Amino acid sequence: MKTQDLKQIMKLAWQFFKQTGIKFSECLKKAWANFKLKRAMQTEIVKFYFQKVNGEIREAWGTLAPNLIPEPKGTERKPNPTTQVYFDTEKQGFRCFKKFNLVYLA
Repeated sequence: MKTQDLKQIMKLAWQFFKQTGIKFSECLKKAWANFKLKRAMQTEIVKFYFQKVNGEIREAWGTLAPNLIPEPKGTERKPNPTTQVYFDTEKQGFRCFKKFNLVYLA
């Protein structure tokens, strides 16, 4: 664990707190869950759940491991700090979800 990692976790937690107004402790839990998910996806395929915009809970199998994803085609998009991009191994395509909507990391 690096100081930079802790800084990113706290930054994300404060962002959640400012956007939603819920208890900071809950925002910090969500920020840690997002950090753990991203770290796990960098080396393997991970099963996780998130809430879609329409309220439905979606199960996803995703990865960010360079050896498990194809080379991206097309133009690069501007990064959005509120969303997490991942490669969906079931749909064989890139997907994203709102970081605050992460429900469960299996």
